[in-house]
Amino acid sequence: MDNIGKLAAMKQQLRGERPMPATALSDDSILVKKIVAEHKPDGLEYDAKPLLHIVEDILRRATLSTEGVSSGALAHVDQVEDVTHHPGYTNMLEALSFKIDRIACEISYKSLAGVDAHSTALAIFDMLQTYEWDVKLVLSLAAFALTYGEFWLLAHMHLTNQLARSMAILKQVPNIMEHVSMLRPRFEALNELVKVILEVARCVIEFNGLPRHYIAQDTTAYNIASNHIPIATYWSVRGIVACATQITSLTTLGFEFMQSTTESWELSTLAHKLKNILEHLRKNLDSCYRQIEKRMDSEAYEMLRELFTTPHIDNMKVLKALISAKDDTLPLYDGATKKRVSLEPLRRKNVLLLISGLEFSHDELLILEQIYNESRAHTSSRLDNRYENRYELVWIPILDLNEGESTQRKQRQFEELQLTMPWFSVYHPSVISKPVIWFIQREWKYKNKPILVVLDPQGRVACPNAIHMMWIWGSAAFPFTSAREEALWKEETWRLELLVDGIDSEILNWIKDDKFIFLYGGNDPDWVRKFVREARRVAVASQINLEMVYVGKSNKSDQVQKVLDTISREKLPSHSWQEHSMIWFFWTRLESMLFSKIQLKQADDDSDLVMQEVKRLLSYDKMGGWIVLARGSRIIVNGHANTGLQTLMEYEDIWRVHAERDGFEPGFRDHYGKLHAVDNPCCRFEFSHAMGRIPEKLRCPECRRYMHMLTTFQCCHDETVDEAFLVSALAPPTI
Repeated sequence: MDNIGKLAAMKQQLRGERPMPATALSDDSILVKKIVAEHKPDGLEYDAKPLLHIVEDILRRATLSTEGVSSGALAHVDQVEDVTHHPGYTNMLEALSFKIDRIACEISYKSLAGVDAHSTALAIFDMLQTYEWDVKLVLSLAAFALTYGEFWLLAHMHLTNQLARSMAILKQVPNIMEHVSMLRPRFEALNELVKVILEVARCVIEFNGLPRHYIAQDTTAYNIASNHIPIATYWSVRGIVACATQITSLTTLGFEFMQSTTESWELSTLAHKLKNILEHLRKNLDSCYRQIEKRMDSEAYEMLRELFTTPHIDNMKVLKALISAKDDTLPLYDGATKKRVSLEPLRRKNVLLLISGLEFSHDELLILEQIYNESRAHTSSRLDNRYENRYELVWIPILDLNEGESTQRKQRQFEELQLTMPWFSVYHPSVISKPVIWFIQREWKYKNKPILVVLDPQGRVACPNAIHMMWIWGSAAFPFTSAREEALWKEETWRLELLVDGIDSEILNWIKDDKFIFLYGGNDPDWVRKFVREARRVAVASQINLEMVYVGKSNKSDQVQKVLDTISREKLPSHSWQEHSMIWFFWTRLESMLFSKIQLKQADDDSDLVMQEVKRLLSYDKMGGWIVLARGSRIIVNGHANTGLQTLMEYEDIWRVHAERDGFEPGFRDHYGKLHAVDNPCCRFEFSHAMGRIPEKLRCPECRRYMHMLTTFQCCHDETVDEAFLVSALAPPTI
């Protein structure tokens, strides 16, 4: 047979080759059994990523649109860094270039000899027994890149470079380019398969580079992916052989070989199969990443705990771990200069960490800013400049910025809130890592409600939450340490100034004038109407100088507004706080007193009169209404609303004589005490899990027995629910 006859027979043989039937390919484990058995890495480690970068660069520039190629126009080549001269690339190529060339020759020879793709793939794996799976795959890709890159290089340069033209003639390139439009579908199918193989290679390299010490041995996703890597590598090499066969046959047999649709179908089938394999690998790889992230976060959390038990020269290590764990050089936003800054302004200072979400109200921020400015003025007025007398405030926002419409809304809210703050804040919520959030939730008991953690100049926790003492005593609580909090409570007594100090200056004037003063609250307009009129009637009858103030309730603001409107519309003879910020601050301070004592573990001290009376007042508020009668600073009665009204209504008939003989103060106190002894309701408290620190047990301030602990579920959007005492099922995430 002459040479022409042999060539025709070769064409016929290649055209007659068909992909293996689907039934033969259905069991991948059988196909890869041999190569898995012969996979014997020699222990030498090769970084496949640099070689893959070169291969990607070749294929990216070679895998171009076929339009314009026939005219000899050179494709646009962007400028990239030439990394091939780096020592890592040079050493790698010296070690692996021989294998790359051997694989390229093996594929070309077996393609022209009519050997099926499976046998060719097995031959390649036999040559690469001692390499890891990612190296096997990338070496095979590099071999294909040699052939594919050479073809397209000649296609682009054969009209402008004589050397390229002569070589192109030997490869039949001019003839092929004349029919390039007919071959475009085939090249598109080939290019699509190449893209998928590259994605699989990246995925295999990623998997091989996983930090395995962070992955538990029984991780299902890791084990599944490990077993699937040989299958992915095998089918990728099969795809590489198919692509290389197309180019080799085209340059040796001519474009007529490419007119058959069978080979295009094979490329599309392989691309589809590899896409499924890639999807499966990516899914398990993502699962491994989540496992690794969880273990790394857990490790970071434990390191953070250990950091707070270790002595330090200054506070920078602690602050970096909390605020700049991602090594951001400018993690803070300065509210004074409106610029991003480093952590340096916080070095060796008392740092108050204001930890919260976006729940700050305008009034709350105004009061906090006032206290902040007063405290800074207090600091600057000192003659000395010791570290313990210098402090800064930093807002740490705890936000869940998941994807969706709410993310943009939260981002806008954060930015608007940040602009109103004169102190420091982290420049973006993403600065605060997940382990830091876990630490804040678990160690500092943060659960949605703002807390103020105080760190001393060495980074030690000076107070786990100073926001309570800030609300109670304002700037007088400086420097906001637990020691200062205990000292302030030792100086405190049960007096009217404790309840209203800093809220209403008019009441302070009444105290100075030693007037009788009724503070009262509730949400029933009928009761308020009766109480005010009875109190005025009794005041006239007993000839006492009486003032009255309605201070609302701790919740139900809509109903409180109705009472305020009733007092104003009917011109009831009572003073009232028309500004809701005053009502809010009154109850915030009162609740802060309870939580301050809980934090100091002093909430159940039987000898603590202040604490018993605060608990009683908070409980009466939850039971409907309350009254406080004082003369000047001295509080006479802290009682329930209905009992207080009944006491006034029985003035004429029962205790008027007693009041005229001994005075109004003992008369009212004694009669109220008798009524209260008959109808003595015990107290109840509802603590929200969002408040963080909840007492394990609590005594009733009435009967002095330990109260039962119950769990309540209420809708948080119900306007009748007190958000400060909402019982929630929220708990920190488990590791």
